[in-house]
Amino acid sequence: MQFRSITRIVGLLLALFSITMLAPALVAFIYRDGAGYPFVLTFFLLLAGGGLLWFPNRNYRHELKARDGFLIVVLFWTVIGSAGSVPLMLSEQPDLSVSEAFFESFSGLTTTGATVIVGLDELPKAILFYRQLLQWLGGMGIIVLAVAILPVLGIGGMQLYRAEIPGPVKDTKMTPRIAETAKVLWYIYLTLTVSCALAYWLAGMSAFDAIGHSFSTVAIGGFSTHDASIGHFDSTAVNLITVVFLLISACNFSLHFAAFANNGLNLKFYLRDPEFRAFLVIQLLLWLVVFAMLSGHQVYNSSTETFTQALFQSVSISTTAGYTTTTFAHWPLFLPVLLLFSSFIGGCAGSTGGGMKVIRILLLSLQGTRELKRLVHPRAVYTIKVGNKALRQQVVDAVWGFFSAYALVFVICMLALIATGIEELTAFSAVAATLNNLGPGLGEVAAHFGDINDTAKWVLILAMLFGRLEIFTLLVLFTPTFWRS
Repeated sequence: MQFRSITRIVGLLLALFSITMLAPALVAFIYRDGAGYPFVLTFFLLLAGGGLLWFPNRNYRHELKARDGFLIVVLFWTVIGSAGSVPLMLSEQPDLSVSEAFFESFSGLTTTGATVIVGLDELPKAILFYRQLLQWLGGMGIIVLAVAILPVLGIGGMQLYRAEIPGPVKDTKMTPRIAETAKVLWYIYLTLTVSCALAYWLAGMSAFDAIGHSFSTVAIGGFSTHDASIGHFDSTAVNLITVVFLLISACNFSLHFAAFANNGLNLKFYLRDPEFRAFLVIQLLLWLVVFAMLSGHQVYNSSTETFTQALFQSVSISTTAGYTTTTFAHWPLFLPVLLLFSSFIGGCAGSTGGGMKVIRILLLSLQGTRELKRLVHPRAVYTIKVGNKALRQQVVDAVWGFFSAYALVFVICMLALIATGIEELTAFSAVAATLNNLGPGLGEVAAHFGDINDTAKWVLILAMLFGRLEIFTLLVLFTPTFWRS
């Protein structure tokens, strides 16, 4: 294990992250809200901390192995998540405890969107902007950004990329060089962000709200600058724009690259992708069920409002964004529970969404179908195909392993919450909301997570990390084999 090389890289990444503190400091200066000092101080603290890690190890440039990459990714998210809490602890408004500041920081960086803050409308603009920025940086994974930059400093990137990019198959690159791949991902990400911000602004949002919500929409994060979330704007146009960009962001970004690679939009790349087709079918079925239930119970006065509320909430929750336009916990109980379970599926692999990813659910269903066929024809040989491509048994086994680990982590975290004194429904929904990087839950955490005890907050921070790093990246560090030379 190249510990000194790893320390050097983490120091560089921490110094790089310190630069992001200047953006909310600038916002504080523009709006004269007096909240800039914590960010300026944090900038110097993180820059100094990164320098102290980097300087003694600056000459160690050994080749990274795969397990070095896993350790760097986990260290990065824990170190940056911890560093992100510093300005929240230093700020007078909101007045957060250490546990609350860590929870808010990790929730933002992992794009979970669960908050412990009440009274967002009264907060300084700098704090609101910082929360949105954390989600935007975490959405694609700030390490992928670093992979595009750090090769210039002599740091290899493939190990980091393989550990960071979501999905069961991690060997596919859109361009031959890993740095070029990371740059393409960020070009697409930035283009979507700018387009989303412009659309929000044209729909009536202020420039500040448009930029802030574009950050969390494209990141599928769910943080808002208002307590009422997207419902604050009471606009059908804003709701539909949110739905469109959530669906786009929940798609595999390699599909976006392929569709626009030849200087024009080519929809055939989307339509030929089995995961994308399955994703659309899931979204359609989910909306139909929600619409039918809301209509049957006459929750809203008009069919138009029923249509938009059903569409918005089904897309927002199933893609793990967690935006709300209404208190969906007050709907017939079947619907909140259904939407909560839909977040376990989440977005497509290679997207900014959370959950287990559509491709894994698709493979699990294909594997289940194969086992049913084997019951009828025990001697027949069946292969699992995604599209026209037969998958190796190793990939199928990895999906089953992931599903088992996901369920195990879920159960352990839920039992840990119950042990802290939280009632069962709240514990179940809180773990589902954090492990799936969703945000809102049910029961005591339907509106915010500020009322749960500190021990539960730390358990949920761990659940956020497991969800963001897709279980194995973090879980592998707890195995004795990983640490053997």
